Amino acid sequence: MVDPRLYDDQSFVVLATNQPEEIVTRDELLSRLQQILTHRQDHLPRDLQHLSEIDEQAEYLLDTSCELDMGAGEFLQWYAVRLEKE
Repeated sequence: MVDPRLYDDQSFVVLATNQPEEIVTRDELLSRLQQILTHRQDHLPRDLQHLSEIDEQAEYLLDTSCELDMGAGEFLQWYAVRLEKE
């Protein structure tokens, strides 16, 4: 039987334009997505337009994608990682 902890996605590597690679928690990434989406309500990706709340939009984005189109020449990507404790 597969250990369910293998699918625990509580840590993420975040890659963003002109920023160093960063490891963040799920809550930190959700907060960052909420902040970005707050200022982009007029330019939402099509799959988010049916959601009216920013919290819902961020959760949906986190659960179904690994990037957000930030415009020409900019990017925001995230990938779930498992961290080993020693």
